[in-house]
Amino acid sequence: QVQLVESGGGLVQAGGSLRLSCAASGRYAMGWFRQAPGKEREFVAAISWSGGTTNYADSVLGRFTISRDNDKNTVYLQMNSLKPEDTAVYYCAADRSISTAKRSGYEYWGQGTQVTVTS
Repeated sequence: QVQLVESGGGLVQAGGSLRLSCAASGRYAMGWFRQAPGKEREFVAAISWSGGTTNYADSVLGRFTISRDNDKNTVYLQMNSLKPEDTAVYYCAADRSISTAKRSGYEYWGQGTQVTVTS
C-alpha cells in the first residue's frame, strides 16, 4: 500500500497560480484529479514514471503543467491562469503501470487538497 500526501492547495484570485505537490515513495505513474461540489471526479493530468509521457484534460491544457522529481519522490501540478471553475478538491493518484500516463484506473489515492479560486 502506498501513501500519497498532497499539499499546496489554498485560496487564490482568478488569474493567479498555485503549485500542488504529492509525495509518494516507489515507482508509480501518477495522476491528478479533481472533484468540484456536486460533480463527478474528473481527470486533470498524468505523468509516467520517467516523466517522458504526460497527458492533460482539455480544460487545463496550456495552463497546468505536471512534473515530477523522482529523487524527491514528489509529483507537482503547476497551475497558472486559474479560473473560478478550477475550484475543487484535488487528488493525486498512483498506479503501477509506470510507462503510462493514463486518465483512469488508478490504484492508490491521496486524501485531497482544496483549491479555491475567487473571481
